Amino acid sequence: MVNRFVLRTKKELIAFEEEMGNLFLAAKIRAAVHLSRGNEEPLLEIFKEVNPEDWVFSTHRSHYHALLKGISPEWLKQEILEGRSISIHNKEHNFFSSAIVGGCLSIALGVAVAIKRKNENRHVWCFVGDMAAETGIFYECTKYAKNFNLPITFVIEDNGLSVNTPTWEVWGINTLSLQAIRKVYTLKEWHDKEMVMGRFCITATSVVFRIPVLECGLNFKKEA
Repeated sequence: MVNRFVLRTKKELIAFEEEMGNLFLAAKIRAAVHLSRGNEEPLLEIFKEVNPEDWVFSTHRSHYHALLKGISPEWLKQEILEGRSISIHNKEHNFFSSAIVGGCLSIALGVAVAIKRKNENRHVWCFVGDMAAETGIFYECTKYAKNFNLPITFVIEDNGLSVNTPTWEVWGINTLSLQAIRKVYTLKEWHDKEMVMGRFCITATSVVFRIPVLECGLNFKKEA
């Protein structure tokens, strides 16, 4: 059994990403690296709900999720230095990520099905970006999870971008309707079993929770 992990602070999360950015600029990391910024506080709140035995499925931008799940910064740093930033996996901490857009959705759903069939006291947390949240597989997985009352929570990290293109442009969504869909609720509201977030229904076990990401990542510039 993994011991209860220590929640990290916003300052520690940002410092880790800044270190990875500087290592990348120094050519110490010779692979793709996607850094986070601006979503620290919502993630800190969400991970208070995550238990050590729970599963976390992440994306190509997974450093914060890994650290908050209890993975040591030293282990994570070594994985990144070895070129595995966008595919972090850790069996001990039940942590899995995929660089494929929506790549973790069906896997996370399958794990949730297994947990329910085995009657285990575990939960699945699946993180996706706002582009993945507009794909067909996302709707299939969330509907299936809701209909079968599975122990899974879907968290959309929303920076309004699909790489460098505004998500609303990609899908031709009206900007006013997009703002309505992207209302961000507090955890108190999130726990209300009858709350409806945008067009996603929140139930006791199958939840879609959208949080804001202020930036796509950190912008690093070499000093002149």
